[in-house]
Amino acid sequence: MSADVRPIAEPELAEWLRTLNTGFLTPAGVTEADVALRAKYSDLARVLGAFDAGSGRCVATFRSFAQRLTVPGGAAVAASAVSNVTVLPTHRRQGLLTRLMATELAAARARGDVLSTLISAEWPIYGRYGYGPATSISEWEIDVPRTGLDRRWSGPADGGRIELVDAAGVREVGPDLHERLRAVTPGAVDRDERWWNLATGLEEMSYRPYQEKFHAVYRTAAGEVAGLAAYTADDHWTDAKVPLNTVQVKDLIAVTPEAERALWHFLCSIDWVMKVRTGGRAPDDLVTQLLPDPRSARPLTAADFLWVRLLDVERALGARTYAVAGMLVLEVTDAAGLADGRYRLDAGTGACERTDDPADLRLDVSALGSLYLGDESAVRLGALGRVAELRPGALALADAVFRTARRPWCPDVF
Repeated sequence: MSADVRPIAEPELAEWLRTLNTGFLTPAGVTEADVALRAKYSDLARVLGAFDAGSGRCVATFRSFAQRLTVPGGAAVAASAVSNVTVLPTHRRQGLLTRLMATELAAARARGDVLSTLISAEWPIYGRYGYGPATSISEWEIDVPRTGLDRRWSGPADGGRIELVDAAGVREVGPDLHERLRAVTPGAVDRDERWWNLATGLEEMSYRPYQEKFHAVYRTAAGEVAGLAAYTADDHWTDAKVPLNTVQVKDLIAVTPEAERALWHFLCSIDWVMKVRTGGRAPDDLVTQLLPDPRSARPLTAADFLWVRLLDVERALGARTYAVAGMLVLEVTDAAGLADGRYRLDAGTGACERTDDPADLRLDVSALGSLYLGDESAVRLGALGRVAELRPGALALADAVFRTARRPWCPDVF
């Protein structure tokens, strides 16, 4: 079989959405409102489809959009975020994803994007396109009665306060709060108007109905918003009328440890709630250690999350800061030819440039993506055979240079 891979035209958007829904095993029905909402927030030049040559039917989908990714040191780099990737079961193993990805990466490089990002649904797929897992997430289930927290808690001890707000209140205070968090959180990405509208029910897709949430805002003693939690709760009681309800955290962002502590304590003090599920957090998140008994938080999930693919090595490495000074020459291999070359990184100044100097390390661009945000260990990748040490001591130096004091965290699926 053969297929035409190209950006879609606006009249093809409804069919593209039906293919997307089929690929993601969601109801395939698409309404006019769904099409209008997707068109409102999409650059159709970046919405790709594969169309079967015989039937003309859309058999694969692919979309990218502009994104800002925070890197160590606080800079925000231009990223091309990849999403909505599907190939129908009838057309797999025909090279369609490879063609879609090649089209996108070439366009992203031409646009001047520093790197590309995605959330990988399956591990084996994206490494061959130069992506490497760059952040991880963990989720815990807190057994509230075991925490040792005071269930009769009436508010923060620091003079701050918790207040419940509606969706409109979230849209008023949330975007600014998230930008403050994003600016200091390596791995975090920006949230656009569409994100906030979908998260608060102002807009919704028919195949993904909005689920009503509770929203709690933490304000400092001076009245400044410093934290926000969105959560749902089930309604589970025993036959003996004993409440066994569980809170599911959908989003919890805080720009100070005090706000974070207060929000977790608040969630664990709600009447009738016996368990709190934290949602995806950074693996070194404070939540477990904020509890008097950290063992009351049972691990549920530990998984890779944000994947990164460098497109412009000089700009990417030059954008972030490094924990220690040092000089490294990296020989980067890239099967797509987009980022391969030899680069000298001066971690003291942050300068990165192409060089003919002898290489200290040799690694694929996917391994460099894993190192980029500071979550992965160069020594560990060396032991796995993903980084070759060409100068003794270079792996240990790369570990000291790239690693960050706190692990990067991406709060958002996209």
